[in-house]
Amino acid sequence: MELNITADDKNLEKVLDFIHQQLPPHCETDLMYKIDVAAEEIFVNIAHYAYKDKLPDGEFGQAQILCTFENDILTIIFRDTGIQFDPLARPDPDITLSAEDRSIGGLGIFLTKKYMDSVEYKYENGENILTMKKTIFRNH
Repeated sequence: MELNITADDKNLEKVLDFIHQQLPPHCETDLMYKIDVAAEEIFVNIAHYAYKDKLPDGEFGQAQILCTFENDILTIIFRDTGIQFDPLARPDPDITLSAEDRSIGGLGIFLTKKYMDSVEYKYENGENILTMKKTIFRNH
């Protein structure tokens, strides 16, 4: 399934609803929460930063979300034509430090990597492509 949508915070609920449609009906609330946190982090980053210096203020770029659930694996792919940026290149924050001593940023991507089984980034043909996978076992 594919969703093409304006990269605007106001569309976050539509993105999450789209992903939920691909989940098996038995998906546990805790697991759905982790998927939502990861998807929100990626979509909001696209909305806030991908087109920041590329489009005039007040204009929004586009995001494409591809989502499949096959062989117990949920795959979510985020694509945008914004500024090239690899969110995985940044080192993980030191969560042993107090909030006051940590540098700002990076916690959302850290949680995304922690909550998903795999998160991969590539830049190809002028597109940022971030792929996340999560195993969700069906009740047999």
